[in-house]
Amino acid sequence: MFEELGLENWTPAEAALLLGAALGLLFGALAQRSRFCLRRALAGEGAQDRRAALGVWLTALAVAMAGMQIAAFNAWIDLEETRFAVEAADLGPLVGGGLLFGAGMVLTRGCASRLTVLAASGNLRALLCVLVFAIVAHATMKGALHPLQALFAGLPVEAGTSTLDQLTGLPGWALAALTAAAAALAAIAGRARPGALVMGALIGALVPLGWVGTGFVLLDEFDPIAMESLAFTKPAADALFWVLAATAVPAGFGAGFFGGVILGAFLAAAVFAELRFETFGAPRQAGRYMLGAAMMGVGGVTAGGCTVGAGLAGIPTLGLAAPLALGGVVVGALAMRAGLALSPRTGGGGAAAIPAE
Repeated sequence: MFEELGLENWTPAEAALLLGAALGLLFGALAQRSRFCLRRALAGEGAQDRRAALGVWLTALAVAMAGMQIAAFNAWIDLEETRFAVEAADLGPLVGGGLLFGAGMVLTRGCASRLTVLAASGNLRALLCVLVFAIVAHATMKGALHPLQALFAGLPVEAGTSTLDQLTGLPGWALAALTAAAAALAAIAGRARPGALVMGALIGALVPLGWVGTGFVLLDEFDPIAMESLAFTKPAADALFWVLAATAVPAGFGAGFFGGVILGAFLAAAVFAELRFETFGAPRQAGRYMLGAAMMGVGGVTAGGCTVGAGLAGIPTLGLAAPLALGGVVVGALAMRAGLALSPRTGGGGAAAIPAE
């Protein structure tokens, strides 16, 4: 379809870069205004805040799943061709990496997406975390920390199928409907702001746009590109590598998306007068944030994605790897939240010792 768009002067990779930047720009602006973050839903301040955040996140997931079902029905994409569709999975990296990522995002008070948005708004704590996250992620993928991935291996499971609908026997539309019902219940229970729910829905709509854009619209058999959508682990690493070696490494969809998120969040914060510098209150807090960011870097790579890459963009593909990774993230976050609440150093206050966003 790429040739039919009249983009003869562009390569698929160049078009994918612009697509990623456009989706990132929208995501950054919407996430900045809605405070979109799964960490808030799992370890936010107060039950009301957690329920509201969960409602927004599930709304985004429901819309993403519906969009993916529409795309699959129209044969724009094949869900079994995504990287999450696997017949044999190693539970060690998926679950272990997810646990590490989830625990790390509680220490940093934000998942990778939220930290990126906060960094663009002037939060120096978040900026440091994003830099550490990107460096560690790249080192785990291709550098000195690559051997760490082998530590998680060793629990292979043969599923005999590659997608959730095949495994459960439920059609994809039924799984999407169940997610929508859960989102509605969470939104009602959490009393989330209608505007936040609308923005969550718009964020969810970006997921199929990414998959269909790279896997169908920009498809060129003679110059293929990877089929991908919203994510932060690999895009952050790719963006960092491009910044350091732009003359040798071309930017792709991921780097474009990451840069777009920063610009979109910055513009949204500027328009609503929310640009402000924030920093650490104590050296121990800096160490805690850096540790959490490093944990997310290793965990995100090992699990194959973060709360956005494996969660929001991965679950709608119905691939088996995504829910395993996201399950690890959720358990890791809840466990760290409980551990901080019991920590004698914080007097049982846990996260209260860490400055708020």
